[in-house]
Parts: sequence; C-alpha cells; structure tokens
Amino acid sequence: MRKTWVAIALLTLAAPAIAADVGLVKVSKGSVQIQRGSEKLPATVGAAIETNDVIVTGADGSAGVTFIDISLVSVGPNSVFAIDKYSFDTTTHQGEFQGNLRQGRLAAISGKMVKQSPESMKIRTPSAIMGVRGTEFVVEVAQK
Repeated sequence: MRKTWVAIALLTLAAPAIAADVGLVKVSKGSVQIQRGSEKLPATVGAAIETNDVIVTGADGSAGVTFIDISLVSVGPNSVFAIDKYSFDTTTHQGEFQGNLRQGRLAAISGKMVKQSPESMKIRTPSAIMGVRGTEFVVEVAQK
C-alpha cells in the first residue's frame, strides 16, 4: 500500500502543469492563429486562450476574445497581440492583465478587473505603455 502512495505522489509531482484558460475566441474571421510556444493553432470559435499566447491575424483576419473577467478584445487585420500576463480572482475581482500589441489594431472593452482596480490593465506597444482606466479604447501600431 505504501508503494502505491509513493508512486501516486511521484506521478503527481512529475505531471506537467496544465495552463489555465484565461479567455475564449468568440469571433474568428479569415486568417487567425494562436501561437502557443512553438505551436501554431487555428483560432477557431471556442478555442481557449492562455497566458503567453500570441494572436496573429493575416490581411483578411480578425478575432474577438472574451476573457474570464468579461473583458472583450478585438484584434484587427495584420495584427500581432500577445497576452503577457493574466490573472483574475472571480471572488474579489482583483487581477492583472498585461498585453503587448506588436503590430496592427486592437479595440477593447474592459471588464470586472478594471472596474475593481483601474490600474490593473496595461497594453504595451513598441513605443508606449498604456494604462487602461476607462472602459473602452482603441490602439493601433503601424507596420514598419
């Protein structure tokens, strides 16, 4: 019996960590992919979004993501948007959302997190960091 418990404990410790879903793709049109590590996944409606995912859209692509705090993010054509950090406590509504728009266009409507802590959402671009304190915004990064 003791060997069984030791084996279960070792398997539990050795199991890979499962990333938590932080959002879902609600709209996907044209060429849209999720880069997750070295994988490129199709960003179909219902696809899970995780912290560190990068949403990449082609010339004909656009995507809409709903995060677990009910924040809405729309990514336009020819865009690259990384979810660098995301945490949200569904009880206290405390959390942190850090995104990075490397190129393209992004529109967002903040959710419960920003209502609770106005400084909790930040979007970086190659030339600026925007702290979101309102409810709606649009940001665009021109291609080089």
